[in-house]
Amino acid sequence: MKRLVSVLIVLLVFVLFFSCKNQNAKVDSLTIWTYDSFVSEWGPGPALAKLYEEKTGTKIVFQSKGDGGALLAEVLARGKDAEADAIIGLDDKLAPRALASGLFTPLHLANLKNIDKKLLIDSQSRLIPYDYGNFAFIWDSKWEDKELAPPKNLEEMTRPEYKKKIIIMDPRTSTPGLGLLAWTQAVYVDKWEDYWKRLAPSILAMTPGWDTGYGLFTKGEAPLVLSYSTSPAYHKAYEKSERYKALVFEEGHPLEIELAGVLGNSKKIKTAENFLDFLLTEEAQSILPETQWMFPANTLVKLPDSFEIVPNDVKSLPAAKVSNLQKDPERAVDLLQAALR
Repeated sequence: MKRLVSVLIVLLVFVLFFSCKNQNAKVDSLTIWTYDSFVSEWGPGPALAKLYEEKTGTKIVFQSKGDGGALLAEVLARGKDAEADAIIGLDDKLAPRALASGLFTPLHLANLKNIDKKLLIDSQSRLIPYDYGNFAFIWDSKWEDKELAPPKNLEEMTRPEYKKKIIIMDPRTSTPGLGLLAWTQAVYVDKWEDYWKRLAPSILAMTPGWDTGYGLFTKGEAPLVLSYSTSPAYHKAYEKSERYKALVFEEGHPLEIELAGVLGNSKKIKTAENFLDFLLTEEAQSILPETQWMFPANTLVKLPDSFEIVPNDVKSLPAAKVSNLQKDPERAVDLLQAALR
C-alpha cells in the first residue's frame, strides 16, 4: 500500500509539472484597441498580426472602437480598467488629452532611430508615430455635373454651386473631422465659427467616421469628401484609376501624425512594447502605404509606384499653428446643425 501511495504521488507530481509546462507553452497574446479601417480586411491590421505571430508566436487580437476620436473616448472612459494592452490610432490632435490622462507608459524602442524626427511629438515616447499624411479634400473628376469645377480653397467650398456636395466627418468622433476643425481654425482664427455657418449648406453628410464618409463618396453621393492627399493612391493601385484627385488648397493643409502607445496598467507591457517596436521596422512599415494609405514614419521605406499620383506640392500648415487648435468640436457641430434647420 505504501509503495502504491508513493507511485501515485510521483505520478501526481509529473501530471502537475507537465500541466504547468503546457500552461506556460500556451501562445501569448496581446489585445490592441484601434479604429475601423486599421482592422478591416484591406487594412494593415490582419497582415501585421499574421507576420508578427509567425515571427514571435504572439497572437495579436485587434478590437475596433470606431474612429480615432471614439477610440480615445473609450480609453478615457475605461481608464485603468481598459481591457487593452496597447492603443493604435490616436493622432497628434488627440495626443494632449491622451497624455494628460497618465494612462500611457514611456517606451524604449530600438527602431525609433529610423523614424522621421519631425514626427516625434512626445519626448518620453509614450505615444510614438507610425505613419502620417495631410488632410485634403478628394474630388470626383467624373462627377455627373460636368460644369462643376473643383474648389481652390476652403472659402470656395461655401459657394452656392457646392450646396450639398461635400461629405465630412464628425469632429467629436473622427480624427479627420477634428483635423478639419483645426484646419479652419488655423485659417480663419477667431472667425472660424462664421466659416462653419457659411459651410453648412454645402454639407451633404457628416458621418461618425472616415469609413462611412468615404464609402458614401465612392458610391457617388457627392463629388467632394474630406480625406487625405494620399487617398488617390488606393484607386491607382487597386482600380487602375485616376478618377479621384486630391485638391491642393492655397492656404496649406494640416499634417496628421498617427500614434500608438502602451497602457501602463497592462500586465504585458514588455510584450506590447516589443510589438510596437516591430511596428516601426522597415518590414512592417512597408505594409502601411498600400493598406493604410499614409506615408510610413520609417525613413528607410521605399514608396510604391501607386504613390506617384499623390500631389507633391501639398504645403503643410506649420505644426505650431494647429497644435493648440481643434477646440470646441461640439460647438462646430451645433453650428452646422443650427444652420441646416
